[in-house]
Amino acid sequence: MSQKLSVLLVEYLEYLEIERTRSQKTVENYEHYIGRFLVFVQENYNITTPEKITLEVVRKYRLYLNRFTMVDGAPLKASTQNYHVIALRNFLKYLAKRDIVTLSADKIDVGKNEERQVEFLEPEEVERLLEVASGENLGVCRDRALLELLFSAGLRVSELVSVDRDQINLDRQEFSIRGKGNKIRIVFVSDTARKAIEKYMAKRHDIDPALFIRVKTGTNKEADAKGLRLTPRSVQRIVKKYALKAGIIKNVHPHTLRHSFATDLLQGGADIRSVQAMLGHANITTTQIYTHVTNKGLKEVHKKFHGKQK
Repeated sequence: MSQKLSVLLVEYLEYLEIERTRSQKTVENYEHYIGRFLVFVQENYNITTPEKITLEVVRKYRLYLNRFTMVDGAPLKASTQNYHVIALRNFLKYLAKRDIVTLSADKIDVGKNEERQVEFLEPEEVERLLEVASGENLGVCRDRALLELLFSAGLRVSELVSVDRDQINLDRQEFSIRGKGNKIRIVFVSDTARKAIEKYMAKRHDIDPALFIRVKTGTNKEADAKGLRLTPRSVQRIVKKYALKAGIIKNVHPHTLRHSFATDLLQGGADIRSVQAMLGHANITTTQIYTHVTNKGLKEVHKKFHGKQK
């Protein structure tokens, strides 16, 4: 007797969590994407078992995704539609691995994503952003250290908030971080970031293990019980606060500093493979989004040769 798709989905999510060691957020995303497909096929085709999934059903589902509108009336981005399809393909691959009869994942093509727009800060903008975070109190020293480390190490915001103070080696100016896919990489601390972190740590008198903590403004026993570690949302607010203070009109968020880190390296002459390793990208194509905004040579070629026959 064929198993129900809903049961197989639960087993797949458990497989992702335990055997593939995927993060809780990744598991939640897969549950959302595949769950939407299961609802679609049950409501429209009364399909509840894997052997009834056909290429035509998947085609209709992709048409549904392309016409889908969210609460605010906006359509699903092409990249978001692709996430749904990729999740479905991986689910079908898992079923095939278990010798469960269903549609072959290889029959489903993934659409082409729109080229990503990369917004980064120019060197003078980075300098302005860091300079406005100047002061002597604990909160400002924390913010300066946080901004310096984001730019110095190219960290994702989730990585930044996970750092404990005992894992960062300021003498060697480097430390290891566990990033996406549970992969560990070495990141580096610049001279200015080291000074900012040392200044911030000298003002810390708590025993919380987190490197970046909330600065308490009152007594909150519930918050104390949960620890003082900053959340990604708090870091986003801090970055935006100083971007506004610096008069930067771009939509600056923590990932903007990661983009700025990568473009700064490439514009300085770093090779793309080294930048890939420092960013923790599993695939070089992810890193290549930066090349079209950092290739100074193209501008020189254009200036030298364009319009010379007029």
